Amino acid sequence: MPELPEVETVRRGLQPVMEGAHLAKVEMRRPDLRFPFPERFSERLTGRTVTALGRRAKYLTMHMQGGPVLICHLGMSGSFRIETGDNDETPGVFHHERSKSAAHDHVVFHVVSAAGARSRVIFNDPRRFGFMLFAEEPPETHPMLGGLGVEPTGNALDGVLLASLLKGRRAPLKAALLDQRLIAGLGNIYVSEALWRAGLSPLREAGTIAKPGKKAREQSEGLAEAIRSVVADAIAAGGSSLRDYVRTDGSLGYFQHSFAVYDREGEPCPKPGCSGHVQRIVQSGRSTFYCRTCQR
Repeated sequence: MPELPEVETVRRGLQPVMEGAHLAKVEMRRPDLRFPFPERFSERLTGRTVTALGRRAKYLTMHMQGGPVLICHLGMSGSFRIETGDNDETPGVFHHERSKSAAHDHVVFHVVSAAGARSRVIFNDPRRFGFMLFAEEPPETHPMLGGLGVEPTGNALDGVLLASLLKGRRAPLKAALLDQRLIAGLGNIYVSEALWRAGLSPLREAGTIAKPGKKAREQSEGLAEAIRSVVADAIAAGGSSLRDYVRTDGSLGYFQHSFAVYDREGEPCPKPGCSGHVQRIVQSGRSTFYCRTCQR
């Protein structure tokens, strides 16, 4: 499942083409993806102008002038492809090349820019785990977005806020960080990487970094900084490129080459001075990678 940096990369790839553009036509080539398309889907979008392209956690939001907000989720294999003349681009970063088979082109946006340039933005999803739903302004009132926690970008997520979110929680630290009601958009990859940067074990009780005292305060501040930095680095690199995930230009991402622990079982820990090795354990059915020597 694409995580926040991958979705942000897709948003940035689509933004120059879609923001301010007129939707001359919207084709819906099947009745559903993960969920049925909203009633009058094409009718409610055709003729609208896209005023803004946003992101909340792992969701894309397309804001329409005088119309609904379109909430998009890529699911396991979804991607957008931009076709302009002879040039095809697939915004996002994926490990395996994204499908361009027309058999999996489920939604086609016929876009006309303010300058009159025409292009097609195509949503392709072989597994059909993605979805598109309508929300009214503000989109945060929609059930999909209403219960989401703080974004792990910018300075909002600091040590004080993180400690308040984790205070009293007895769940493993990694499990708490994956709770979308606390921090929105974090997934398995970046939690593993952030915990390594912060030197904290994924197995420790989450509330231990929210206790009174200097040590816990330093741990919560260090983890908040690690979360923000690993997400920022991944966005700058274009995403992790895991599984089925590709950018709008069809290229692969590069942050996976910077993984310190994720998917590096048995390799020496890259932290200077650490003699440990990366281990893989399973938590709640998902792989966790960490160094038992330097992550406490």
